[in-house]
This record gives sequence, C-alpha cells and structure tokens, in this order.
Amino acid sequence: MSDEKNIQWQIRAATNADIGALALVGAATFLETFADILNGDAIVKHCETQHSKSAYDAYLRDGATAWLGELTDGQAPVSYALLCKPELAAAADDGSDIELKRIYSLSRFHGSGMGPALLEKAVNAASKTARRLLLGVYNGNERAIAFYEKQGFEQIATRQFQVGDNLYDDIVFAKTL
Repeated sequence: MSDEKNIQWQIRAATNADIGALALVGAATFLETFADILNGDAIVKHCETQHSKSAYDAYLRDGATAWLGELTDGQAPVSYALLCKPELAAAADDGSDIELKRIYSLSRFHGSGMGPALLEKAVNAASKTARRLLLGVYNGNERAIAFYEKQGFEQIATRQFQVGDNLYDDIVFAKTL
C-alpha cells in the first residue's frame, strides 16, 4: 500500500522470527512517544524489560498475535500492533474481552495509513474470539485519543501506569465487536 507521500508499505503477520523487529520498533516508538514526558533512565529501564526480545517472545508464546508494518523497499519495520489476553482491570471476568496491548508507528509515518490498517487487522482478529476490544492510552496523548474515538472506541475506565518511580494516568477504551 502507499499514502499521499508515496511511501510504499505493507502489513504482515509477525512470527517468532520477528521478535527482534517487534522489540526494536517497540522500544523506538516508546522512546519517541514519551521522550519529552518520562525520565530518560525510566524509559531505558522500561524498554529493557517491556520491549525486550524476551517480552515479545513471551507474548507470542502465550497466544498473542502481532503484525508488523514495513516499508516495502527493504522491509524496514516501522510500526506494529500486538493483540493479547487482557491485562487491564476493566476486562470482563468471563474472558470475553481481548486487549490491543500495543499499536505504534514511528512518527514520520503517521498519516501514512498504517495505523488504521494495523487497527483493522486487530479488530478483525479480535472479532473472531472476543466481545470487546480493550486498550489503554496515556491521557495526554491527544492524537491517539482522537484516533481511537474516531474508530468507535469509548472510554470505560481509567488506570494508572507506572514507568520508573512515577505513575501516569491512562484512559481505558473499549470497542464492541
């Protein structure tokens, strides 16, 4: 696919062979998104654990599904989405929810259409097994909040998310499938 900037890209299902790419894009997009919000040492420590190869390997071994957005000229990974068992307290006790744990693109590819394409993959996959798709988003991320609301997500709760020694407020969204 391509966008108005003539960036050629594709979305494909990620496999265990892609954990290095998932970890790379995960850490890079987390740093890029939160560098002006979070303490640098906290970002590094968070990425060392939450965006490590072993973290993505564990998600995939536990049944998570992931997709990579790649540039078609060289297949450089630039975006991804991760769908997994819910880790949010707002999840239904009956197991009918699934969580979009992560969906990120490097900022220079915002507006390329990869975000909506990744979300479409996640919604289609989630609708086969779940009643609702949940996600958490930092309450200061206005661009993401507007995107999720435009895609039919509604706020159902709030939570606090810890990075380093600090707690940050997140919005928990749900979309009925």
